[in-house]
Amino acid sequence: MAEGARGDPRVRVVVVSHNTRQDLLRCLDALRRNVTLPLEVSVVDNASHDGSAEAVRRSFPEARLIESAQNLGFSRANNLGLRDCRAPYALILNSDAEVAPGCVEALCALLERNPDVGVVGPRTVSGDGTIQVSFGPALAPWAEWRQRRLVNGVRARAAWALRKAEQAAAAEHEPDWVSASCLLARREALQAVGGFDESFFLYEEDVDLCLRVRRAGWRVVFTPAAQVVHHLGRSMQTAPERARLEYQRSHLRYYRKHNGWLATTALRLVLLGAATLGWLSAIGPGEERRGRRSGHRAVLRLAGCLR
Repeated sequence: MAEGARGDPRVRVVVVSHNTRQDLLRCLDALRRNVTLPLEVSVVDNASHDGSAEAVRRSFPEARLIESAQNLGFSRANNLGLRDCRAPYALILNSDAEVAPGCVEALCALLERNPDVGVVGPRTVSGDGTIQVSFGPALAPWAEWRQRRLVNGVRARAAWALRKAEQAAAAEHEPDWVSASCLLARREALQAVGGFDESFFLYEEDVDLCLRVRRAGWRVVFTPAAQVVHHLGRSMQTAPERARLEYQRSHLRYYRKHNGWLATTALRLVLLGAATLGWLSAIGPGEERRGRRSGHRAVLRLAGCLR
């Protein structure tokens, strides 16, 4: 993983972490063990308080550690980690993901064979080997409904959903987006679009990035020739209410940016209805109900009902 030991770096790896110390160490260990290409690794610690930075300094001194005094969000932290990138390719990798042997090499080989491909994503599985949905269509109401149904079905281990997801991930193809839990991008493509849009704090930033990369003339590809294990959503387990709110905020931002006034208004109405019903169902005494009401109230404010 040390950039000088194996020649000029071919890949800049950026790993953003927020209170995921053990996952982060496993992620970096997998890079060290399973990648033969020369890498330069940037770890951006988003104001963790679990000893992540100290653990990286102790166990992975070859990594470039960037410590932020505040949680910058995923997009801004990734852009910080990409700053001054010298390698031709950039691997965006979640701290709760582990690359399998040959994964990074296969992704690089695809970009080298196809100069018009700007972004490529691997097959993604859970710790038990179950397929994950790590690519999909552009965000629009009907496409989102179908995608969410598939994702929920896979999460529930429904046979029909697992079969459909495996079939979709069996062949190389060009989806509208691939997940930033693990994606390899050509440095030129990232520079052409200005990197991640930092107005997305968390969620949908990968969908937005891939859309802008495609509009800039590059192809986005999924390949089953590379695989990564993704322990889904570990960093958000410590703050689930914040995560849900940021998802809705990014969802609305994406719709405003790409889908127009009518679709954005429809999404606002859906959020208002769901948050209102959720708030009403949480009426009553107790800390748990109070917390739920607070979460639904935040969504109501976000969607424009409360000021």
